[in-house]
Amino acid sequence: MPLILAIDTSTQACSCAINRDGAITEEFALIPRQHAQKLLPMISTMMQSLGLAYRDLDAVAFGCGPGSFTGLRIAAGAAQGIALGADLPVIGVSTLASQALQIFEQGQTGLIFSTLDARIDEVYWGNYLATAGGVSLSGEEGLCKPEALPNNLFKDDSPVIAVGSGLAYLARMPVSWRERFVHQAPGIHPRAGAIAALAMPMLSRGETQAPDDIIPVYLRDKVTHS
Repeated sequence: MPLILAIDTSTQACSCAINRDGAITEEFALIPRQHAQKLLPMISTMMQSLGLAYRDLDAVAFGCGPGSFTGLRIAAGAAQGIALGADLPVIGVSTLASQALQIFEQGQTGLIFSTLDARIDEVYWGNYLATAGGVSLSGEEGLCKPEALPNNLFKDDSPVIAVGSGLAYLARMPVSWRERFVHQAPGIHPRAGAIAALAMPMLSRGETQAPDDIIPVYLRDKVTHS
């Protein structure tokens, strides 16, 4: 029975979760700029409430990005420390994919445009296809100004569900994009529960890393702040 601990601090939200063979327990809080102080106590409290020790785990997953530069480093550092101490592999999971999965779990299928506010006038984005098998990335995740979103991102005329904090730039996105959005969910955040769910099949496929090898996905060289 695989057991995965997942953590995410990529945005103003802070969360941790346990995936016990598909059954997920999650702690989630919106605590801007408190991640470094709150994350490890949050994890410890959750683990104790479930009667678990780190040595019981099979892997540690974390929201590897994109997101806040500082937040990604906090999650990566925590994942690395826990994994090194308990001799565990690490699984990096896309924060944009975690948002897309939440929409899928609400019963939505089709095209999901997952976004995050990248600050300094830019947006992180990824186009996901949600089917009965879950969510999968179409193309690559990107970073650009909202006006510069590529016109050829969507291959057909299917309606699109747009999610995430990048929708703060909605009015600046191309009209051709906005006309495709049949539903908008700007309040969706990356969550450890979704990361834990996405990490389980990755573990079964052997898509893991050694703790010393993990690198957050920044999508830019400049620093972003939470």
